[in-house]
Amino acid sequence: MYTHFIGKVTSLTPTSVVVECQGVGYELHISLYTFARLKDKADAKVFAHLVVKEDAHTLYGFGDESERSLFRQLISVQGIGASTARMILSSMPPQELMHAIIQSNVALLKSVKGVGPKSAQRIVLELQDKLQKQDMEAGYSLSIASGNQNKNEAVDALVMLGFSKSAVEKAVSKVLETNGSSDFQVEEIIKTALKSL
Repeated sequence: MYTHFIGKVTSLTPTSVVVECQGVGYELHISLYTFARLKDKADAKVFAHLVVKEDAHTLYGFGDESERSLFRQLISVQGIGASTARMILSSMPPQELMHAIIQSNVALLKSVKGVGPKSAQRIVLELQDKLQKQDMEAGYSLSIASGNQNKNEAVDALVMLGFSKSAVEKAVSKVLETNGSSDFQVEEIIKTALKSL
């Protein structure tokens, strides 16, 4: 139904973006990869996928067509829903995810919150051949803008992903203490915290 939205970025968090197109604002759920690509952009083209359920119509947004294609392949796997697919894409860059699937790295896949051993094996079984046939030179780069990041932004993003606030605050604090850096990137805080949640 929706292919993409081109317009003004009126709101951007690590988990969602609002793109205004001719006076209408569309909220799309995004991964950390897309967040990094859209950061500091006033206008953007965001690729879209609409998930229709009985109780909700939810738009998911992507920084490029390749990430959307990977998302669609993930949700085609039995037991992998849109939220889990977004969690997987937020846990590692798309190129790393594709390599993990192609190389049958079940351990890496099941380290993602919400992905058990059976789901990880199913992802490899169903997507390995498809991904091997695709062009692997997509040129992904997770460019992360420099500057101070807000600890609260990371906490809020993880809470929005469905984790309890108390667990998130402990995990984020541990990440910041371990790395000993006050300007640790918000994307890195979230990714590192996800490993312990």
